[in-house]
Amino acid sequence: MTDHSIGTQEQLRDPNYTPPLAKAIPLGIQHVLAMFVSNVTPAIIVCGAAGFGFGSNSPDFPQMIYMIQMSMFFAGIATLIQTIGVGPVGAKLPIVQGTSFAFIPIMIPLVAGKGVDAVAVLMGGIVVGGLFHACLGLFIGKIRFALPPLVTGLVVTMIGLALVQVGIQYAAGGVPAIGTPEYGSGINWFVASVVILVTLGLKFFTKGMLSISAVLLGLIAGYIVAFALGMVNFNNVASAAPFALPNPFHFGIEFSVAAIIGFCLMSFVSAVETVGDVSGITKGGAGREATDKEIQGATFADGLGTAVSGLFGALPNTSFSQNVGLIAMTGVMSRHVVTIGAIFLILCGLVPKIGAIIATVPIEVLGGGVIVMFGMVVAAGMSMLSDVNWNRRNMVIFAIAISLGLGLQLEPGALQYLPSTLKVLATSGILPAAFIAIVLNLLLPEELADESTEEVSGGMSGKGDGSFPKKS
Repeated sequence: MTDHSIGTQEQLRDPNYTPPLAKAIPLGIQHVLAMFVSNVTPAIIVCGAAGFGFGSNSPDFPQMIYMIQMSMFFAGIATLIQTIGVGPVGAKLPIVQGTSFAFIPIMIPLVAGKGVDAVAVLMGGIVVGGLFHACLGLFIGKIRFALPPLVTGLVVTMIGLALVQVGIQYAAGGVPAIGTPEYGSGINWFVASVVILVTLGLKFFTKGMLSISAVLLGLIAGYIVAFALGMVNFNNVASAAPFALPNPFHFGIEFSVAAIIGFCLMSFVSAVETVGDVSGITKGGAGREATDKEIQGATFADGLGTAVSGLFGALPNTSFSQNVGLIAMTGVMSRHVVTIGAIFLILCGLVPKIGAIIATVPIEVLGGGVIVMFGMVVAAGMSMLSDVNWNRRNMVIFAIAISLGLGLQLEPGALQYLPSTLKVLATSGILPAAFIAIVLNLLLPEELADESTEEVSGGMSGKGDGSFPKKS
């Protein structure tokens, strides 16, 4: 729904146009609201997995507040790099950057139960992976052939499947509560259910910003209910500083082969996702294809933004797809609108009290939100897979990739004799699934005969017409 009072149709489709500030500021903050929850959630999940997050009673809990703060600050910095640009770095388009969900299944095995000291390994992987990601910008257009919808849809689906367990654990009371009477209690599920129901109600029965911010407003509703039930603790807010600058090498930096390989491989997938987001922005906002220069600049910025964030204790950055949809909805292509949003994120990141307030959100409230978010990741993957021609060849590739990928993730003990580096990579689920799908897709170009999969498919062998044209 385009608001012509902001500018003419031609102006709205111009990335360099600046709307009047009275309109530009709310539009910029709207972009932040649309991505805010998704941006800080990865930090909460990683800190929780390491053992100093919600419910841990760890003396290192303030470290999670710092990581939340850096998630906001460096999302803003990376967004500025995209919108303003520095030489060839940056697409100079309204691209919103934020902390990526895609890397969570790689990060959790690296830090699980190891405390704050293990975060240094993540930072080393993030820096190297970010630099590798930036290098992909030199030839990103030439490698897209290796990631068709069969592969990208599988990877996104696997990311969602790897995370749905986290949502259930949070809604039930969090990992520290497992084994106690509190875990899975009625009050925990009641609070999580309020978040889910309010989110669904707003998403389906409202329009505009109410619908776009449904998850955020659902979390606020759950927070109010949790506060009324005495589940909110403000102890850390009073002790948080009113202002603080990022601290270089806050968690230290350590280089691990497993972390470097994992982050580099996921950067390959993230780079292609960024290409899709850039294309979506130019198509939805300006009705044109993205140029090679824009795609290359966006990939450079994606990688360098990630590498810089790792030096200061933040997690990997990527372009945010939900904001692509927001541009298509508003019809405002201005990169300067998103620049305003980036400045707002940076200001939030300089105020630790904001991170401390976010950390007061009960884990059950967050659980309700992430159940919706991670389910939507799975749904997004399924949507991408709907573009696949489900012939027998593609069904076999998908079957083998998801069986091994998801199976190894669910049963990591099956690889107990592997070296630790290979075990971490293989049990992530995503990397083996993506590797198998890419290799088989490249090595198996021919269609299978009709009867080739009947004996293993239970009569559901797929009815696609095939990948190759029929001979006349």
